[in-house]
Amino acid sequence: MTTLDARLAPLGITQAAQVHLNLTPEQLTQEALRRHEGVLTDTGALMADTGQFTGRSPKDRFVVKDAGTADSVWWGDINIPFAEDKFEQLHQKMVQYLADKEIYVRDAYAGANPDYQLKLRVVNELAWHNLFCYNMFLRPAEGADTSWTPDFSIICAPGFEADPAVDGTRQKNFAILNFSKKMILIGGTGYAG
Repeated sequence: MTTLDARLAPLGITQAAQVHLNLTPEQLTQEALRRHEGVLTDTGALMADTGQFTGRSPKDRFVVKDAGTADSVWWGDINIPFAEDKFEQLHQKMVQYLADKEIYVRDAYAGANPDYQLKLRVVNELAWHNLFCYNMFLRPAEGADTSWTPDFSIICAPGFEADPAVDGTRQKNFAILNFSKKMILIGGTGYAG
């Protein structure tokens, strides 16, 4: 086990088998190939299979309903409420699941305008998911200090499946937004979109 630096402690992640921080696309491609997460196409691009889910599962996306969101979110079929205590329970279970895994961490930005830009910290179980994040989000300048406190964090563990009867989800897959904790949990799905 590797004890992690302070940047992951606020996420509850204090142990992992190995941590890869802000790897390059070339490094992530090699990691994905080493871990048999995908193959190279005839053009040299990495191709990965997302598994059972080949798109978003809108009925499995939830928003934590708490004092800060109860009256400010339009609840319904799009924004499905999720209990705070169930979020905490899933978060702890995911952290335990990742404790003996190799993880990939990416520091990035969402939004180009500095007045509205969010600092992100993304933790992925899969190297190719981290490569997806490299391409999706804005990257800090090379050599920039990324020991920041993120404005929002994402923990994505496709191999972790919820127990709907215990965890409050509809199925084994889920994406849960917690605006008060500024955290998103994604589990049970290899879809990266």
